[in-house]
Amino acid sequence: MAEAKSIPLADPAPLGLSGFAITTFVLSLINAGLLKLSDIAAVIGLAVFYGGIAQLLAGMWEFRNGNTFGATAFTSYGAFWLSFAALLIPGFGASAALTSGGAIGSYLLGWTIFTLILTIGTFRLNGALVTVFILLLVTFALLTIGAYTGAAAITHIGGYIGIATAVAAWYTAAAGILSAVSGGKVVLPTYPFVRMS
Repeated sequence: MAEAKSIPLADPAPLGLSGFAITTFVLSLINAGLLKLSDIAAVIGLAVFYGGIAQLLAGMWEFRNGNTFGATAFTSYGAFWLSFAALLIPGFGASAALTSGGAIGSYLLGWTIFTLILTIGTFRLNGALVTVFILLLVTFALLTIGAYTGAAAITHIGGYIGIATAVAAWYTAAAGILSAVSGGKVVLPTYPFVRMS
């Protein structure tokens, strides 16, 4: 009996990183004060379909690839964007939480703690992901402080760090895409860490 050949799967990481990057970018423009808060509707569609569903799917495909880190990160942040969209969509009845700095602060604090855990994990992977996650950790921490204290200036700084986070995520996504279309050649370096045995 002939053995069944496994079908090679594309790397889902560039998709997940891209969905994360653009959604983070647009929300961060609002947090930084570069777009008006009334422009938040532009985030909802991204948060549901690209940052949310597409990233969630990337996480599921990472499970198939046996990548625990990627599966956990993409699935979780996909769920983050879906939950964030739910806070903004009136039909969900959750928008009242947006008026409570303590509620939003606690929501963001939970994501800060989770991001810290993943950030530690990136130090076993590569420098590009370390950069993305350190910037994301700082973004979440600043947004958490801004929400708890009501200090708009801290939220604005968090927005600018969020923009930098998006740029780092786009770079990491581009590195994966360009490597795939170049037959595995390194076009943009991600600075992988050498594991000592």
